[in-house]
Amino acid sequence: MSSEWPLWEIFIRGQHGLNHRHVGSLHAPDAEMAIKHARDVYTRRNEGVSIWVVPSATITASSPSDKGPLFEPANAKVYRHPTFFDIPDEVGKM
Repeated sequence: MSSEWPLWEIFIRGQHGLNHRHVGSLHAPDAEMAIKHARDVYTRRNEGVSIWVVPSATITASSPSDKGPLFEPANAKVYRHPTFFDIPDEVGKM
C-alpha cells in the first residue's frame, strides 16, 4: 500500500471566464480535501468562482502518435471549414 496521497488535476473557472482552465496538480486524500487545497493554492487572490478536481488516474488521453488516424476524418468534412461558405460583404471580417 502506498503512503502517498492520490494526485488530483485542478481546473479553475475565473470570474470573467466561461470555461474551466487546468491550473495544476496536487496530492490530497479525497476530493473534498483536494478542493480545499486547490482553493488555498490556486485562488489566493480571489480570482476563481468554481473549482473542479479530477483524479489523475482516471484521465485517459490520446497518444501523440495517433494524431493522424484520430484527426484525419475531420479533414474530409469540408462543410465544417469556413472556406465552404460565402460571407456577404456587409458582414466584414470574421
